Amino acid sequence: MDSADLNVLRSVLEWRRAGQRVVLYSVVQTWGTAPRAPGAMLALREDGVVIGSVSGGCVEDDLIARLHDGRIPADGPPVQLITYGVTREEAARFGLPCGGTLRLTEERVGEPAWVAELLARCEDHQIVARSLDIATGEVVLQPASKSDVLTFDERTLRAIYGPRWRLLLIGAGQLSRYVAEMARLLDFEVLICDPRTEFVYGWEEQHGRFVSGMPDEAVLNIQTDERTAIVALTHDPRLDDMALLTALDSRAFYVGALGSRVNSQKRRDNLLKLGLSPQAIARLHGPIGLHIGSHNPAEIALSLMAEIVAIKNGVELKQKKPLRESV
Repeated sequence: MDSADLNVLRSVLEWRRAGQRVVLYSVVQTWGTAPRAPGAMLALREDGVVIGSVSGGCVEDDLIARLHDGRIPADGPPVQLITYGVTREEAARFGLPCGGTLRLTEERVGEPAWVAELLARCEDHQIVARSLDIATGEVVLQPASKSDVLTFDERTLRAIYGPRWRLLLIGAGQLSRYVAEMARLLDFEVLICDPRTEFVYGWEEQHGRFVSGMPDEAVLNIQTDERTAIVALTHDPRLDDMALLTALDSRAFYVGALGSRVNSQKRRDNLLKLGLSPQAIARLHGPIGLHIGSHNPAEIALSLMAEIVAIKNGVELKQKKPLRESV
């Protein structure tokens, strides 16, 4: 779940607690080329204010028009299904790509307790399934796994929600600042650990949240899970290796460390001497990043984030940096 979806749900909770009527739209099915994937959400407040997106903009305009022209009666059914783009003319009218069709649930949000609970579970880094009964509007929350996907069978919408992806940076140097900025643009929650107080100056809260303690303690304290990436960027083996010893035995989906081919091999040898298993060491990405000919900090950060995003999205690394190249 990205921050845009979380903001939609936070707004739904705020508006309902303020006594305002809210309609929640969710993309449940698409055919052909569609601007948003199933699961995308938009909330519409009773005065026409919207947050979120289900298309490129034209569908949003029609949803607001539905509110103002009475197509969303206050005493209507709890959930309705709406389809856009059935005909070529309608697809053109609503800005859908050629052949694209979009199906939405139009859900009147009643008691918002389920919204508060869902947000709390996501903040606790749980993955949650929300089952919506189309006939009654009843919502049930259940635990889910990272392999679960959205399903819709005309009677029940089962949507999957989870915490944001996280990136823990070991080191607050110049490269970390570039990485943090790019990671935030990619909707990662950024965490930083650096016990060297000299490097803390100039970091603003919006660029990331500092985790106190030594690097190995930080890896444990954030309750590292399969939606967490960890990268050691201090170039100081006393700090980097301390983090890697814990991170490589964790559930993190990505663990990397800055260094050339020679230094990366030395690091692997040292980790083996320190008692880490060969299987755990094999998970280490080093040198980090995809091969884009990177040399300066911004290019290295781009290379690193491209690799992390590729692994997050299950894409094969075809441009992995050659071992002879250093970063």
